[in-house]
Amino acid sequence: MGKNYVDIENDHGETLRYRKHANGRGLIAHGAKVHPTAIVESGAYVEPGVRIAANVHVGRGAWVESDVVIGPEAEIAPQAHIGPGAAIGAGAKIGIRAHVGNGARVEVGSLIRDDESIGAGETVATDRRGLHLAA
Repeated sequence: MGKNYVDIENDHGETLRYRKHANGRGLIAHGAKVHPTAIVESGAYVEPGVRIAANVHVGRGAWVESDVVIGPEAEIAPQAHIGPGAAIGAGAKIGIRAHVGNGARVEVGSLIRDDESIGAGETVATDRRGLHLAA
């Protein structure tokens, strides 16, 4: 049986310890809170201060930076990047290779399409087809 954690050195020379999540074996940093029903696939990184609610799915190779909040039943597709301090609403879907900027907000039930970028500090609300709603 292998070890259940990995130590990784960051850009500042500090060593951070990540544990392998029971559902999917993705790497969860010390200080992040991930609900036991969430799936974090192998190759995904969840940084310190992140809060992931029940029934969330984080795809392979996704990167969830520090202090992000992800609501229940949201889906983060493979290779997506969620910037620090962003919030993803319940039931929202973030597409493959999509980028959500620092401090951005994706409203409940919104769809961010594959390869789409949401700017830092932006708030985005869409319908289920990904069509932007009036603010």
